[in-house]
Amino acid sequence: MATIVFFHAHPDDESSSTAGTMAMAARRGHRVVLVTATGGECGETPDDLRPGESVAERRAAELRRAASVIGVHRVVGLGYRDSGMTGWPQNHLSGSFLDADLDRAGRSLADVLDEEDADALVGYDWHGNYGHPDHIKVHQVGWRAVELAARPPRVLEVTMNRDHLNRVIDAVTPEVGPMHLPDARVPGDDGNPLGTPEDEVRWAVDVQDLLDVKRTALACHASQRTDIEGFTSLPPEIFRQTFGWEFFREPGLEGALTVGWPFEGGPWPGTTFHCSCLGHRQDEGLAS
Repeated sequence: MATIVFFHAHPDDESSSTAGTMAMAARRGHRVVLVTATGGECGETPDDLRPGESVAERRAAELRRAASVIGVHRVVGLGYRDSGMTGWPQNHLSGSFLDADLDRAGRSLADVLDEEDADALVGYDWHGNYGHPDHIKVHQVGWRAVELAARPPRVLEVTMNRDHLNRVIDAVTPEVGPMHLPDARVPGDDGNPLGTPEDEVRWAVDVQDLLDVKRTALACHASQRTDIEGFTSLPPEIFRQTFGWEFFREPGLEGALTVGWPFEGGPWPGTTFHCSCLGHRQDEGLAS
């Protein structure tokens, strides 16, 4: 069995982007370690914040609950401050992740990789899916940690499948009304398109059987009301299409996108990802 370290920027990122894969890994007997770079200080301040309680403290408690739901074996925080979105004054506050020394932050993550003798590290694509400064930094720190680790792990990068998102949005009828869906045709925080074109994505992990886990993990982050309520209130079919697949790049691995399980067995050459219309599940059973 493998030890897989998932490296995320903020509490709740793990639930929205890799909860299904993490839960599947735990259920298959792998050791799942979650590392978060920041405390999420720039997130929403909940109305019920207790006297003396900080946003970071609330989000840390939410993260522990979500990790328990998912089946995470260990949670580690690197201790940096949330840098906020591009151009925010929080970008350069003392202790911000954006301003973190790359070698020092990489060494902190490499220490976790070494302690765990990690077989794989899951980080973010080159622009952090949507250009958030902390997400981009996760990409940079992740690769520096790999360079510093005693036994460099295999690296996968979670990404948004840009073409899949567009197909989901195109299939939504006007009668459904406005929804909290990422639009891959709208530039992200850094001005680049969201995610990655499908022909540059290597793995599609089918987590549709774990949607209840993913929804429950998301709900643990209730302080972040705008995003979490937006996600969890999606109609069931749209929630399934949006969150029922998790996508990964694997730098250095050539080939078409494969529907399967990246961490043991496979790949399955010639398997093609097709999920172009709501209500129709294809390639069922390939992620076994």
